Amino acid sequence: MIVTRSALMLHLQNPPIRYHFFSHLNHPHITFFKPSSPSLFKPRPFSQTTPRLTQTRPFVIASSSSSSQGSKGRDTFFAQENVSWTSLGLSDTVSRALSNVGLNRPSLVQASSVPSVLSGKDVIIAAETGSGKTYSYLVPLIDKLRGTQEHSLHAEPDQEVTLPQKVLLVLCPNVQLCEQVVRMANSLCRDDGETIVSVAAICGKQGWPIREPDIIVTTPAALLNYVDLDRTRRMEFMRGVKYVVFDEADMLLCGSFQNKVIRLINLLRFDEKLLSRSKQSAAEFPMKQEFSLSSADAFEGEELQNEATTEEDDNDKDDIVDIDNEAESVKQRDWKRVRKNYKRSKQYIFVAATLPVNGKKTAGGILKYMFPDAEWVYGNYLHCHNPRLEQKWIEVTVDTQVDELIKAVNHSFRSEDLDNAGGIHRTMVFANTVEAVEAVAKILIRSGIECSRYHKNCTLEERALTLADFHEKGGVLVCTDAAARGVDIPNVLHVIQV
Repeated sequence: MIVTRSALMLHLQNPPIRYHFFSHLNHPHITFFKPSSPSLFKPRPFSQTTPRLTQTRPFVIASSSSSSQGSKGRDTFFAQENVSWTSLGLSDTVSRALSNVGLNRPSLVQASSVPSVLSGKDVIIAAETGSGKTYSYLVPLIDKLRGTQEHSLHAEPDQEVTLPQKVLLVLCPNVQLCEQVVRMANSLCRDDGETIVSVAAICGKQGWPIREPDIIVTTPAALLNYVDLDRTRRMEFMRGVKYVVFDEADMLLCGSFQNKVIRLINLLRFDEKLLSRSKQSAAEFPMKQEFSLSSADAFEGEELQNEATTEEDDNDKDDIVDIDNEAESVKQRDWKRVRKNYKRSKQYIFVAATLPVNGKKTAGGILKYMFPDAEWVYGNYLHCHNPRLEQKWIEVTVDTQVDELIKAVNHSFRSEDLDNAGGIHRTMVFANTVEAVEAVAKILIRSGIECSRYHKNCTLEERALTLADFHEKGGVLVCTDAAARGVDIPNVLHVIQV
């Protein structure tokens, strides 16, 4: 469709609603262009797909579709019928727990991801929104933790159990996503109703638990605030972490999160290298537990961050080691060897709905350089149109954009869609800035349409209350992409992008 320079654009699409994890609302396939004429709304330029349009501006509207079938009748969400949770290598305990919450079959992405995660390899899951990525890593890692627990419980009475507690660390960009991951993990229970593993979200105003849980879900800033308080605490915590997940990795590896996340990766890798060195050279060069992390820790952080952003040779830096006397030179050579070849003791998993790999400073480029041996799992519709979505573009002018917006919000739905959504009508209106959200909300309110706001200037309590009301009562939610970062909003019938 050709749009003139002065035109704006209205985009309609139908997202799936079949299961609650379908409805994460990122839109990597939508293309934004800067308008050529003044306008009330000012979206930032962005492009994932490139229709032949110049200097246009989109609204986006979505209406739900209750089917997971593509245009050719092929299931675009679920794996084949003969693929079950147990056939992927999961235990009966976890398989029953999934069935109890209505997940009788894995999705295509889950079927591809679960065996890779169970294998112990580093895994990068890059799949489209609503493909079931959260359970793709939660389910196999919970099964691993369960296996460790049962091994300890069934140890012989006279057999000393020396296995330390293994901790799953999940890093998320915001508090809402942390709490959502906790809810999803807590939904998986044993036959007696008890959760399979213990989970805790440590973010916002929540302090560190006295008894360390099996799964810790937190933000990078909250974790660094904890481990930076005490060096011994940092060493003990890093040693206990065996599985690390970076949810919304594209966001965590860019912008204000990048330095914090790279530093955490450095600390985790450094602990792996210390452990590997202590095992390999314990007889000849015993390592003291109070090994100083001051200079070595700073060095590792500098080196690994350079690895993530440049391809320069770091050989000249190999000589930078804290040496007190000549006898330490042997340790220095040994440490250089361990830094390059060390036994891995942690598993890293990165999850994202958008993961560009073009350019070494993109999130995908950083991962390919820092984790060259990681196994990649791609969704079938990553960065492209999903046949479960029905799309339609409508041309509007600057003068008619407000009328078209109101018309879009008042869009009528098929009765079957409302029935599938529990009879509750939910509409989300996305804007790129807080100011745009406030402007759109005022327009809707003046038109007699009640709506709620959701953006970074709202307090955590306000955002939590707004999401809870939207879940329970539906209505219209005007928001920034703060509501699109993995936050689970079920059965949304309509999505509008301003």
